[in-house]
Amino acid sequence: ALHESSTRHDKPFVAVNCASIPESLIESELFGYTAGTFTGARSRGMKGLIVQAHGGTLFLDEIGDMPLHLQTRLLRVLSEHEVLPLGADRPIRVELTVIAASHRDLRPLLAAGSFREDLSYRLCGATLPLPALRDRRDPGELIELILREEAEHLDTRAYIADEALELLERYEWPGNVRQLRNVLRFGLALSDGEGIYPEHLPPEVTAPPVLLLLPPAPGAAPVVSVPQAPPVRSMTRPPEAERLLAALQEHRWNITAVAAQAGQ
Repeated sequence: ALHESSTRHDKPFVAVNCASIPESLIESELFGYTAGTFTGARSRGMKGLIVQAHGGTLFLDEIGDMPLHLQTRLLRVLSEHEVLPLGADRPIRVELTVIAASHRDLRPLLAAGSFREDLSYRLCGATLPLPALRDRRDPGELIELILREEAEHLDTRAYIADEALELLERYEWPGNVRQLRNVLRFGLALSDGEGIYPEHLPPEVTAPPVLLLLPPAPGAAPVVSVPQAPPVRSMTRPPEAERLLAALQEHRWNITAVAAQAGQ
């Protein structure tokens, strides 16, 4: 959204997950290399991701996982606006905007010396905290937005019943938006375009809260608070739906594995 609303929106947007690239490869991936730099390198060399983002935006996800020695090289890129590929003699001029994100609090990393303080000052021109999904004030709007996106992708109707929406809004979402997207994709697949109801949601969403044992007052019997589970619409599933549900339970709700078993 930041890139699309900027004056660089027609320029490259390059996203890098610093935690997913092996430490032995992240330097060559980011900065690139010249031909014959190391064994197994491409014969013509490789343009690094930083150079690929020239003129546009470089998004560094999980910046807190970047190795310390690469933080030094990144700091030079931000300070001098130039990058030196591995094996090169002359730097390449780059002009870009850098956006960094991290699920880790950088303050303990700074105190431990595993993240450079001067790099944090370079990156933190503005800090935007992103709340967990359970803390957002607009869960309904976000659910509707993602539902439309997933329905369009599956070429089906985007409709969710009020009782199903209430369950989704009340759920804690430990997996945040990624989990929400998978749950909605699952619901759309089971509902077959007829609208998502509670029975189309996975069990972890529809399960009632855990029973709470309240401490008794002196001389009184323990009190058990039993939260009432929301009513679930009864429905007789066709045999195809029963087979699909059994396969999903067998594969622990891994949609990819179920699709592979079905030959899709």
